[in-house]
Amino acid sequence: MPFQKVQPEKLSDAVTKQIELLILRGILRPGERLPSERELSERLGVSRPSLREAISDLQDRGLLSTRAGSGIYVAEVLGSAFSDALVKLFASHQEAVFDYISFRRDMEGLAAERAARLGSDTDLQVVQSIFDKMQAAHSKRNPAGEAQLDADFHLAIIEASHNVIMLHMMRSMYQLLREGVFYNRQMMFKQRTTRDTLLNQHRAINTALQARDAEGARAAVEAHLDYVRTTLFDLKKSERNEQIAKQRFDHEQAR
Repeated sequence: MPFQKVQPEKLSDAVTKQIELLILRGILRPGERLPSERELSERLGVSRPSLREAISDLQDRGLLSTRAGSGIYVAEVLGSAFSDALVKLFASHQEAVFDYISFRRDMEGLAAERAARLGSDTDLQVVQSIFDKMQAAHSKRNPAGEAQLDADFHLAIIEASHNVIMLHMMRSMYQLLREGVFYNRQMMFKQRTTRDTLLNQHRAINTALQARDAEGARAAVEAHLDYVRTTLFDLKKSERNEQIAKQRFDHEQAR
């Protein structure tokens, strides 16, 4: 018979599995600090020795890290998705920018479709909350806050799609975007007309999601990223034209 005796699970193993799932599901994020040992042991209902054993195991496997005098953190595992050499290659070639946007268009269109179908009511409340913050930030002169919320909005949709592989892959991609590897997000929000258009596009995405219109959500995301691609192309062309014009001007002044 295929049956085996049920073995009681060690408390430390149960703690390990719970923290693993929180990291896998993206609830505990890279760089996030865990509660103190005392607080965490109370929340989990286990002794400190059992907690320490679990933490040690997770540290040995590179999922948690200790910072001297600061505490225990979720390890910065996202950087492992791309080597330093590849990141530098991305940053030095314009071709990577437009391939990145095309990749996002495909992945985020799928994520929006899944989020409309599979996301819970709470998932959609998170998306709505971030969009509300985007609207509030829209009236401010400095675009930095709105640019940050733009990234948060898209990541919330990916989280709502409930695909952990997509979640960690896209978080890694967004980390590179935050670091300016592909392009400066704030550059997209400099002009008021562009900011207005972008907000309207995010409104269309949110409206479709809240209505659980899977096809409409995907189409709205794809239209948005098509616009981002076109706008970036125009900005880069404008920068190149300005460089040429300055060369002509300097040459003319020197004559």
